[in-house]
Amino acid sequence: MEHVFAKIKLSNPTQTDFEPVEVNALVDTGALMLCIPKHVALQLNLKTESKREVADGRCLNVPYVGHIRVSFEKRFCYVGALVFGDEVLLGAVPMEDMDLVINPSRRELTVDPVSPNIPHARVKPLKPQT
Repeated sequence: MEHVFAKIKLSNPTQTDFEPVEVNALVDTGALMLCIPKHVALQLNLKTESKREVADGRCLNVPYVGHIRVSFEKRFCYVGALVFGDEVLLGAVPMEDMDLVINPSRRELTVDPVSPNIPHARVKPLKPQT
């Protein structure tokens, strides 16, 4: 499948005087995290919370920033992000949180058609009490 891109908005929920940033994000279900370039972290005035090690053929320590509000259409979630790379990468964790799916035939990100009105969360069922 060719690359899928989606328009998302990123904002800093603790700094409401900073405008949200709209970006064309690379959507990748094989990646877990949200990754943002350094200039986006600066635009949103995000603070480094810690360092995380990433492997892209090398082992690098990169800043982990947050909280970030990620919005797609009428859905949103709050996540941390790795400051890494030269484009925004939307991974599986924020996609699952917002209940988004990739439509492979149209090569686009959409809300889950099974739950079009409200995000559906898949969680482990409670064990019955004995």
